[in-house]
Amino acid sequence: MDEASDVMPSELPAERRQRHTRDRTASLNSLSHFKSASSKHIRPKSTLRNRGSNASMKSVGSDTDHSEIIAPIPRRHLLQTSQSLHWLRVDTSSGDEWLNRGVSPVSASSVGSVFPNNRMTNRLSFTALMEHERTAVGPSSTADARILEDDQGTIGAGRRFVRWMHRNNMKNWVVPSAIVASTLVKWCIGFGTYSGHNTPPIFGDYEAQRHWMELTIHLPVKEWYTYDLQYWGLDYPPLTAYVSWLCGRIGSLIEPSWFTLQASRGLETGGSKLFMRATVVIFDLLLYIPALYTFVCAWQGTRSSRKRHAALLTLLFHPALLLIDFGHFQYNSVMLGLTLLAINAFAAGHDLFGAIFFVLSLGFKQMALYYAPAVGSYLIGKCIYLGPVHGTRLFLRLALTTTLVFVIMFAPFLPPFSPLSTIAAPIIRIFPFGRGLFEDKVANFWCFTNVLVKWKRMFASREGSLIKISTGLTALGFLPAVAALIFGGYKTRLQKDAQNHSVDVSPSMAPASPSSPTPILPLLPYALLTCSMSFFLFSFQVHEKTILIPLLPLTLLLSGAASTDDVLLWGALGNNVGVFSMWPLLKKDGLGLQYLAMLSFWNRLIGYNPFKLRYRHFVGLLSSVVHTVIIILHLLELAVTPPARYPDLFPVLNVLICTPIFGLIWLWSIKRLVEVSWAISGLPGKREKEPSSTVSAISTTSSSATFGHSPMRGEMGARATSLGYASGRGRGQADARRRALVTSAGGDQEH
Repeated sequence: MDEASDVMPSELPAERRQRHTRDRTASLNSLSHFKSASSKHIRPKSTLRNRGSNASMKSVGSDTDHSEIIAPIPRRHLLQTSQSLHWLRVDTSSGDEWLNRGVSPVSASSVGSVFPNNRMTNRLSFTALMEHERTAVGPSSTADARILEDDQGTIGAGRRFVRWMHRNNMKNWVVPSAIVASTLVKWCIGFGTYSGHNTPPIFGDYEAQRHWMELTIHLPVKEWYTYDLQYWGLDYPPLTAYVSWLCGRIGSLIEPSWFTLQASRGLETGGSKLFMRATVVIFDLLLYIPALYTFVCAWQGTRSSRKRHAALLTLLFHPALLLIDFGHFQYNSVMLGLTLLAINAFAAGHDLFGAIFFVLSLGFKQMALYYAPAVGSYLIGKCIYLGPVHGTRLFLRLALTTTLVFVIMFAPFLPPFSPLSTIAAPIIRIFPFGRGLFEDKVANFWCFTNVLVKWKRMFASREGSLIKISTGLTALGFLPAVAALIFGGYKTRLQKDAQNHSVDVSPSMAPASPSSPTPILPLLPYALLTCSMSFFLFSFQVHEKTILIPLLPLTLLLSGAASTDDVLLWGALGNNVGVFSMWPLLKKDGLGLQYLAMLSFWNRLIGYNPFKLRYRHFVGLLSSVVHTVIIILHLLELAVTPPARYPDLFPVLNVLICTPIFGLIWLWSIKRLVEVSWAISGLPGKREKEPSSTVSAISTTSSSATFGHSPMRGEMGARATSLGYASGRGRGQADARRRALVTSAGGDQEH
């Protein structure tokens, strides 16, 4: 790790040096034995030295200038005790001697002690920082690898910024400054045009959201889903309607003319646009950003603070979401934020809270159904893992909680508040099967194959058959994720029962912990990606903006990957192609400048060069080819006018480029599901060595602090593997399965 740097005093005698090796990483309280031996060398009236000076690196046993030396201040160690074997990258068969070494105390100011204490230290640029590292950091493989990455340009601007902030003792300001910067970028994107800007009579999504605020504050609830359906009729679940009602009420207090029934249609005044843009930013700050921060703490708690901060930067500036929500204008961050809160609650073992958050996500936008098979299968797998007693109890609680939340959400449309027939209107509007297979050119299976097979013409009088085919293909696409989660819960339960039987414990009396995550939790991010991508590729009535749903789990996986991992390469390629797939929509909205700026900025932020040839990676070569074709297509679109016979030539070419990439990502996610599932529960045999020391090193204080739950141990190490930290090539990839086995075995011991 780049935070590890210790100085071993060569002046100490051999016996003192051996003891100092132990003491320097234990605690500041371990300095008592120095007082009796060296108190005569220390002045009675001494002042604390500056922790940022070079003198802080001198040892107590040294004979040089004792007036400046009071006690050694250990550098921050590689890891905290809550971190797993993976971060040390040690072989698990090398013995447990390394576990006996203590851990240095955390010191916020000690991170800058390698630099001289002068005025220039506070004004270090990124370039000067890199030069200081080359000369000040001692020789180590970690430091050499980091410098090599700098030379090759594989470290992104985000990691450089985080490192610079930490080196200059400003790490507590990384998160606030990142949130402020991302909010500023969102406002800058909002200065441009939006969907339907100045295009009467129907306008676009901006007018749809404004119109829903208008009708919800003026009409009774039973008319919300039936009023003037030809002009942006409400077609989202009730939670969207309630949010629209709230925003409409607040806006009417500011300026009633913004939401006057009928008369305000197509209103585009400066004040109304400012209010509408502000609502998106406020909901983003209230829901999505806290969900991102919680995710980084709960799912990446075993990582150093630098890496967590870099991951947060990657997620905050997600280009596809920023362009759609703050440019095109929608509220997707609310749905995605609620989904994130759900999986964060699952990670902390709060399954009921997770179920509530996910139902709220479904209640805001029906596209959250893309995640439903993965979430439902995870919960079923956990019920199986907990056994007949605790599992049945959890299942009943989940069923009751889910039903109750749905009933409360739809209560205004049910008796006694409304006639029973009222409930049919929102259901019909939420699931628009009557609109046809697809409307625009979307990069999915149906539009891709429609070039050769004219589906609408072939099934002109048999629309129901086409819906059944679409449903069957979608179910077949997410079946691997469902099978992996349910079978994983069953297999880990068998292993747990076998361990209990070996110590003569009845399975019904075996201790279970329903409030803890299960060993199958590492499968959840990949299952979310598999299910959502299957829906996007094969389901009915998909819009180009729906690519945001599979891009969320893909970006979550990317945020925890190293610069050379396949996870990062697939994640960056998927995000770039996902934004490109929305180019026809963004071009129509007049967001071309924002499109180019966000793609360039985000790739620079994560340190990804799409045109760099990576001969050892299939995905690297594929990325170079695809991005080159994308550039050529953009240039052709600028220089060539499509013929009158083929007005949709460039959108169709866009579909032909993007759909195969999305298909490959879907297949890759299934491959990763199999690998991680095999690592968790598929290998036979068990460890003979007691893994208690290993388990003690894998607690998760960050997630327990976030949710107020007891630390998670065994599952956290396996979860780190699932997020792509061990998916790179070389030793990390070769030992991924074994590390996951070790940590999952630790988790079984606790249950």
